Amino acid sequence: MTDFTPEQVERYSRHILLQDVGTEGQEKIRRGKVLVIGAGGLGSPVLLYLAAAGVGTLGIVDGDTVDLSNLQRQVIHATPDVGRPKVLSAKERINLLNPDVQVNACHVFFNAANAFDLIREYDFVVDGTDSFSAKFLINDACVLAGKPFSHGGILRFTGQTLTRLPGTACYRCAFHSPPPPDAVPTCSQAGVLGAIPGILGALQAAEVLKFLTGAGDLLTDRLLTFDARKMHSRVIRVQRNPHCPVCGEQPVIHEPGGAE
Repeated sequence: MTDFTPEQVERYSRHILLQDVGTEGQEKIRRGKVLVIGAGGLGSPVLLYLAAAGVGTLGIVDGDTVDLSNLQRQVIHATPDVGRPKVLSAKERINLLNPDVQVNACHVFFNAANAFDLIREYDFVVDGTDSFSAKFLINDACVLAGKPFSHGGILRFTGQTLTRLPGTACYRCAFHSPPPPDAVPTCSQAGVLGAIPGILGALQAAEVLKFLTGAGDLLTDRLLTFDARKMHSRVIRVQRNPHCPVCGEQPVIHEPGGAE
């Protein structure tokens, strides 16, 4: 049984109409707890769509402040937010969009020391970061803690994403270790089309909602890539690596940030 108010029934009516969601699925969404690491280009659409969908608890982790150059793609922030902590700007926008959602804003950078504490209470983690070191750290922390998560990465006109559940291929199974420093440019160095994080963030948000409701097939053991210049996308099979240093048969990484 659910106890949605008439206003909530109207707010979430398009979900409730879906055969694979319905009121039971919407209740699962309401009970969901999702942590989004990074309130920038990817985190913006993820947070907005999850808040609009009625996810009960959203955690936001980001130690950065809003910069004018962010506004070309980080749509959860506005011009008056420049100079403010991104987590506070994002929390205010979410509260305006959907007051049903509880928002836990953590103005810190995700690191090896706080990783387990930050992800502990959440059902699902979304990687919205923009550095390889952060992505591998999130992967390792989630694998070690048994937390499902969504990886996302963008650059120029391209994006990629995969979903990892316990027992399926992790980010390190596809990409063993971070590339050498400066081997791959960042968005701040090479640029990114403003709509690209919107496309990928929407895909990540869809994966979260599918996970919470049990609707559809998740992007596990598969890496989805797209290139917006040609509007071409493909799905690449990713096999779990028995020699993976974190999820393999004889792991050598036993803590976030641990040596390989």
